[in-house]
Amino acid sequence: MTPKLPALLAYQLSLTPPPAPPGSFDEAMAARGEELFNGKAECATCHVPPLFSEPGHGLHTAEEMGIDDFQSSRSPAQGYRTAPLAGLWTHMDGGFYHDGRFATLEEVIGHYNVLFQLGLTREEIADLVEYLKSL
Repeated sequence: MTPKLPALLAYQLSLTPPPAPPGSFDEAMAARGEELFNGKAECATCHVPPLFSEPGHGLHTAEEMGIDDFQSSRSPAQGYRTAPLAGLWTHMDGGFYHDGRFATLEEVIGHYNVLFQLGLTREEIADLVEYLKSL
C-alpha cells in the first residue's frame, strides 16, 4: 500500500474543490483577507496557493504548531501535516485541527496570532475568516 500513497496524494491534490456559494462570504473583507493571508498573517508560508497546502509532505512538530503531541506521537509520520484549505467552506462544522480543538476559524487564527506574534487586529482576523470561507 505504501508505494501507492504518492500517487493517491497527487490525485487528491489534483481535484478541484467546488467554489464557495454566492453570498456565503463578504467579498470586500475577503479581498482584504487575501492580502493578509499572503502578507502580514504569513499563512501562505505553509498554505501555499493555488493548492493552499504545503508542497510535498510537509510535517510540523507539535512545538511548531503550539499544541500537544498527543496525536502526532501516535502516528507513523510523527508530525502534523499542513491541512489543505481549498474548499474549506465545505467542512465548517465539527471544529478545526486534527481533533476539532478549535471550534471556529477565529479561534484557529487567534491561536496562530499569539503563537507567531503576528499582531493581527480583530478586524484583520475577521477579514482572514472571510477569505478562508471564499477558498
